Amino acid sequence: MNAFDFAPLFRTAIGFDHLARMLDTASAGADLSYPPYNIERTGEDRYVLTMAVAGFGPDDIELTVQDNTLLISGRIGGAEGQKNEVLYRGIAARAFERRFVLAEHIVVDGADIQNGMLSVALRREIPEALKPRRIPVQASAPRLEGESAKPAVAHKP
Repeated sequence: MNAFDFAPLFRTAIGFDHLARMLDTASAGADLSYPPYNIERTGEDRYVLTMAVAGFGPDDIELTVQDNTLLISGRIGGAEGQKNEVLYRGIAARAFERRFVLAEHIVVDGADIQNGMLSVALRREIPEALKPRRIPVQASAPRLEGESAKPAVAHKP
């Protein structure tokens, strides 16, 4: 994998340090292929991240969100409870760590694991203050050409 140096882009930029961190985070984990995952859009503002985690249970997986980064890590506990000797291991059970950069206002709704598939529900939650507002336009009486915008004041004789 080629390493990219984004430093020249940010030498004259102020306040874009979070963008530099996101690019570094995205490029650091871009060459990983384990475990495989899908990202699906399930609605206008809803997404599901599905990750194949065969052999991992709910206690073996940890999800953390910090600085617009979702970190999913998995570690299978020791084999002290295993009764049989494994002659061939084709199902990977190695520890993993995956990072996903989340866009602003993306929140994790929850996660569950079923049949070796971890599903993480995500949604965009835009604060009311940032949502577009419609401003009503009020009609006023039409003006004749040359008439001032100020209302006429009646003078007493």
